[in-house]
Amino acid sequence: MLRFSRTKIFATLAVILIGLSLAVPSFFSKEQRDAFVNALPKPIQWMVPTRAIVLGLDLQGGSQILLEIDQPDLVRSMVTGLRDDVRRILREASVSPEGGIRVINRGVELRIPDAAARARVMPKLRELAQPINNPLAAGGQTLTVNEAENGTIQLVLTDAGVNDRTRRAVTQAIEVVRKRIDFGGTKEPSIQQQGADRILVQVPGLQNPQELEDQLGKTAKLEFRMLADSPSGDVDLLPSKDEGGAKVPVERRVMADGSDLTDAQPAFDPQTHEPMVSFKFNLRGAQRFGQATSENVGRRMAIVLDGVIQSAPVIRSAITGGSGQITGNFTVKDANDLSVLLRAGALPAKLTVVERRVVGPGLGRDSIEAGKMATLVAAGLVIAFMFATYGTFGFIANIALIVHVGLILGLMSVLEATMTLPGIAGIVLTIGTAVDSNVLIYERMREESRAGRSLVSALQAGFDRAFATIIDSNSTMAIAALLLFFMGSGPVKGFAVVFILGILTTVITAVTLTRMMIAVWYNWFRPKALPF
Repeated sequence: MLRFSRTKIFATLAVILIGLSLAVPSFFSKEQRDAFVNALPKPIQWMVPTRAIVLGLDLQGGSQILLEIDQPDLVRSMVTGLRDDVRRILREASVSPEGGIRVINRGVELRIPDAAARARVMPKLRELAQPINNPLAAGGQTLTVNEAENGTIQLVLTDAGVNDRTRRAVTQAIEVVRKRIDFGGTKEPSIQQQGADRILVQVPGLQNPQELEDQLGKTAKLEFRMLADSPSGDVDLLPSKDEGGAKVPVERRVMADGSDLTDAQPAFDPQTHEPMVSFKFNLRGAQRFGQATSENVGRRMAIVLDGVIQSAPVIRSAITGGSGQITGNFTVKDANDLSVLLRAGALPAKLTVVERRVVGPGLGRDSIEAGKMATLVAAGLVIAFMFATYGTFGFIANIALIVHVGLILGLMSVLEATMTLPGIAGIVLTIGTAVDSNVLIYERMREESRAGRSLVSALQAGFDRAFATIIDSNSTMAIAALLLFFMGSGPVKGFAVVFILGILTTVITAVTLTRMMIAVWYNWFRPKALPF
């Protein structure tokens, strides 16, 4: 216990020094950091850490935009889905409507003169009118199905159905927006529903609302369709990047879409070395994609993103592995942004920006200063208590405590995590847990010494017998923190992140670093008894 190899000492010190160096940029402004880096020789500039902790909305403000669900776009999407469902029912019943399926205001219309054929499809068409699972809808239906004597059938969306779909679209959009902005769970954005169809988004530290709008403005609706042979028939004319923006005919039938994606990552084309996005489907998507490619070998498949054909490669053979690539003259940033959008999922409808502005801190300067003062006072009292109670060992614990806080700040800088008042509270709490670990070790040493053990034996037993207790207590706290992280949002998730980091650094500082410093103390001074 009292012997540490030089390799272990150097490794421990290296980890600590790197962690502390990562925390240093957070104590300087961006201008000061940039000036320092630019003053260094270029070959070593990349080695200097520059990431800093971002202060939260409550501490420094940020950007805010108010989004609104584009209801006409949502209705168009609902009508398109309704038309596809009707087409599927007719195809399964082997019925061809006279004049095809026509899109009308908020619905579709078709005519089936043959009564027997009509009788086969009407029960299935009426099943499309689902009851609205919402107490406020008072038993309403999503759509109405009307049948005329001449064989004309109309399926029209109801107001209650549109309103219910809007409500669900807002809920879904909030989760998609959260994933796009805060994919790692460290930025602590504020995302709230306002009214029936609006979403308020606030991101700390971002002083340009346009960046936020660019991030959220894309629907990221990915579709795989076949190029049509001619513009006639059931096709859409969509602009193509391969054709310089010229519109080309694309079949309306969607062979596969982005809802079945499980992953999307930026990559480089092994042949052209240009940036691209590789993707993977789930089982259902892989089956649909494999069937589509096997049935259309030799044809061109259009990869459509938000109504624009990114590329239209020729299907050389069936693709049954459930993965593929999206190319389209991307830059590295384009490929990275697109992969984030696809991983987060497509928005259920287009979001329109109603308002954008920069917001100030949510707390007054007095509140911020009070929070800082409370943190400093708490840390000061803990340091004074440890030194007064344990003497030299208390001084060692205080050094480990300072390193502990520094490592938390360093890890937060690497993660570009956001610091809010709940996060500060998390740091204060981890200070208490870190000191508690030292108290357990020291009190165990005291008990062993009183039991008649030698100093070396008491030191050894203090660490060995307290270690299991420390691991148990930190494990239970880690479980609680993980539950807060996965089930909470915003400030709650931010508190959990800081607390988890504190638990990890506690093991390094309260056990490894403290043990190493006590070993150095013993080997230098050769004491005969505990210093407390």
